[in-house]
Amino acid sequence: MTGPTRTVPSLAKPKALKLPAVSDTTLDNGLRVLAVRRAGVPLVEVRLRVPFGAPTGKGGPAHVAKASLLADTLLMGTDRRDAGQLARDLQAVGGMLSVGADADRLGFGGSVLVSGFPAFLELVAEVLTSASYPKHEVVGERDRLLQELAIHRSSAGVMAREALLARMYGSHPYARDLPLAEDVEAVTPAALRGLHAKRVVPSGSVLTVVGDVTPAKATAMVEKALRGWLPGSPAVVVPPAPAQQGRTALLVDRPGSVQTTIRFGGAAPSRTSPDYAATALANLVFGGYFSSRWVANIREDKGYTYSPHSGLDHPSAGSRFVAGADVATHVTAPSLLETLYELGRIATVPVGQEELDQARRYALGTLALSTASQAGLAGQVSQLAGAGLPLSWLREHSKALQEVTVEDVLEAAGRWLAPTALTPVLVGDTATVEDSLRALVDLELAG
Repeated sequence: MTGPTRTVPSLAKPKALKLPAVSDTTLDNGLRVLAVRRAGVPLVEVRLRVPFGAPTGKGGPAHVAKASLLADTLLMGTDRRDAGQLARDLQAVGGMLSVGADADRLGFGGSVLVSGFPAFLELVAEVLTSASYPKHEVVGERDRLLQELAIHRSSAGVMAREALLARMYGSHPYARDLPLAEDVEAVTPAALRGLHAKRVVPSGSVLTVVGDVTPAKATAMVEKALRGWLPGSPAVVVPPAPAQQGRTALLVDRPGSVQTTIRFGGAAPSRTSPDYAATALANLVFGGYFSSRWVANIREDKGYTYSPHSGLDHPSAGSRFVAGADVATHVTAPSLLETLYELGRIATVPVGQEELDQARRYALGTLALSTASQAGLAGQVSQLAGAGLPLSWLREHSKALQEVTVEDVLEAAGRWLAPTALTPVLVGDTATVEDSLRALVDLELAG
C-alpha cells in the first residue's frame, strides 16, 4: 500500500548575502588593518599577509628555499624567548599562531581569547621585530625539510604539479613552489635574518582582525602593539603571469607505477572579470563538486578513480583553472578520453537549466557558509584584501551567480575549459601507457 503523494516545495529565492562592516585603517608604518566585529564567541581571529613573492631572475629559486625555511623557523625564538617559552606564553593567553609561505605571501594565522588579545599582539610584534633564527633550530629544520622534499618528490602528485607549473609558467616565479635541495642546503641563519629584515615589513602588509571586539578598539590595540614594526623596503611585486595557451600533453615517466596521475592546467578569468561567475559555474558543472559530470562519468559510472576534481585558483599574478585525477594504470587512456570528452562537451554543448541551477545553489550555499564562522570570515577578508578586493565583492559575486544563464556558461566554458585551451600532464609508467595515449593526443615525453 502506498502513502499519499507529497509535493516537494520549490526552493526559495536566495536571500541577499549579509556582510558585516569592515573598518579599514592604514597605520603610519604602512600596515593596513582590517577589523570586523563578530560577537557570539569570545575569540579573536587574526590573519597577516606579508608580500613575499620571489624576485625574477637567478634569485628566484634561492628565495623559495629561504622563504620555506623562514616560515618554518620564524616562531623558533626571539631575542627574548626561545621556541618553548614562546609557545607556552601563547598558550597562556589562549592563543595559537602559525606561519606559512607560498608564491605570493608570508601568511600568519592565529586565534586568541578576547581577554588575551593585547598580550597576543605583543608576542606577534616580538616575532615580527626580533625573530632570532637560532642556529640549532635552523639546522634542524633544514635537515627535516631536506628529508621531506625527498619524500614529496617521490609522490606522483608532487611530480605532476611540478611538471605542470613548469610547463605553464616557464621562468616565472610561479613555476616552482617547492625549493631545490641544493638551495635548501645553502640557507644559513644569517641569510634568514637578512631576508626577514628586508622583507618582513609592514609596507604592503595587511592585518585582518575578526572577533568580539570593536573595530576601533582592535585597531588601537594593533597600533600600540606594532608601533615598533618599522617600514622597510617596498614590497616585491610578482610580475604578471605569462599568457596561457593549450600545449601538447606531457608524459612524465614513473616506472612500475600502478596508477597514472592526470593533471590539466590553464588560464582562468580573474574575480573581477565579467565572465568569472559563469566560469565558476561551468567549473562546478564539469568537475568542481561531487555532483559534477566528471565525477559522475569516471567515478560513479566507470569506477576509474576515486576523487576527480577541478577548481579555480587565484594567485595574485593571474588566475588559473586546474583539474586532476589519479587513475589505475590500465585505464589511463580511457580516463583521459572521458576527461577530454567532458571538457569538450561543456565547451560546445549548452548545459541543462536544471543542471545549472543545481550548481548555482551549491555555489551560493558555499558562499554563504564561507563567512559563517569567525575563522571563515577572517580568511575571506584577508584573501580578498590580498587580491585588492573589498568584502562587499562577495555580495556582488552572489548577485552575478544568480544572473548567469545557460548561454553565459557555454560562452565561458568555450573560452576557458575547452581542451585546446589547457595543458595536460600525466605521470605514470611510460612503457605501459605511452602507446595508448598516442592514439588519443599528441604526446611529449619528459626529458
